[in-house]
Amino acid sequence: MARFLRAKTKTSRRRKKTRLHEQAKCRFCREKVSEVDYKDIAVLSKITTQQGKMFSRKRSGNCARHQRSCIKAVKRARFLGFLPYVG
Repeated sequence: MARFLRAKTKTSRRRKKTRLHEQAKCRFCREKVSEVDYKDIAVLSKITTQQGKMFSRKRSGNCARHQRSCIKAVKRARFLGFLPYVG
């Protein structure tokens, strides 16, 4: 019990290092793309997994606007047969 209390007081004395993170821009914002093209299969394949699922915004690094545009583009590409529904 005494070890636990000592360890707890040691950690509370330590200072946490603060790091400054630069906010990374979305890949489409960097390229100044207004809307994601459904015919660009190379870009759309980077946004989807091997199974054909979409990556989340956090994982893909897209902003909300371009994530919505990507979802529409992937759905259009699937419907036209450019991308598979299931991997």
